[in-house]
Amino acid sequence: MIVYILLTTISLVMIFPFGWMILTSLKTQPESLLIPPRIFPARPQLVNYLEVWRQIPLLRYFLNTAIMTVLTLAGVLATSTLAAFSFSFKNFKGRDLTFLAMLGMMMIPQPVYLVPAYVILAKLRWLDTFYALIVPWTVNIFSIFLVRQHFKTVPWSLYEASKMDGANDLKFIWHILLPVSKPVLVTISLFSIIGSWNSFLWPLIVTNSESMRPLQVGLAYFSQEQGSMWPLLMAASTMIILPLVIFYIFAQKQINQSFVSSGLKE
Repeated sequence: MIVYILLTTISLVMIFPFGWMILTSLKTQPESLLIPPRIFPARPQLVNYLEVWRQIPLLRYFLNTAIMTVLTLAGVLATSTLAAFSFSFKNFKGRDLTFLAMLGMMMIPQPVYLVPAYVILAKLRWLDTFYALIVPWTVNIFSIFLVRQHFKTVPWSLYEASKMDGANDLKFIWHILLPVSKPVLVTISLFSIIGSWNSFLWPLIVTNSESMRPLQVGLAYFSQEQGSMWPLLMAASTMIILPLVIFYIFAQKQINQSFVSSGLKE
């Protein structure tokens, strides 16, 4: 009984910020600044959601974010699968050392390579384009690690049998590895989608025009020097987070299966 009470309490604590966001989106600006704060709005302001669409080109931001998310996801799935296959089923000189070096690169914080990356993109003339938003993130080391750990659980005999049947590496990946790797692929897809959908610092640096802004950069419009417009900001945040919540609800079963079946061991 105590365990259920504890879990319920933790769940309520985690859900509260989302509930507060929705309730704030229904308040007026003065009401959102009251001290002590008022939890429930006196008169729900659904017009806040319409006002968001009037003040910023939210549809354009959604489109930019969707393009960035989908193409980045396609790149992550392709590079993670091929790299994980090489680290799992191919024996080449320096394989383990290369893999450890890649894992070590995960320890480098993003601010360290922001300036060098910006200089490279400027020389390529990719600034303020989808190339800058997508290409640098089509390779994800953690995704490679997670897929590789799953591939290591696939018996080597399956690979040898496929080679004896005349199948090349791509056929082995497509017909054998991918069908048994759906849970882990869904997991890295979720991580990639959330990362792209919530990306702020990188798009803020590499984009200049309003037509190239993704959602998170567009939300900064509601935080101004004279004060944040909290109801509009929360209304926009609610609409932005809704697609991720829906995706997670449908993918939850696959995500749980991934952590059970793939494991993190050799």
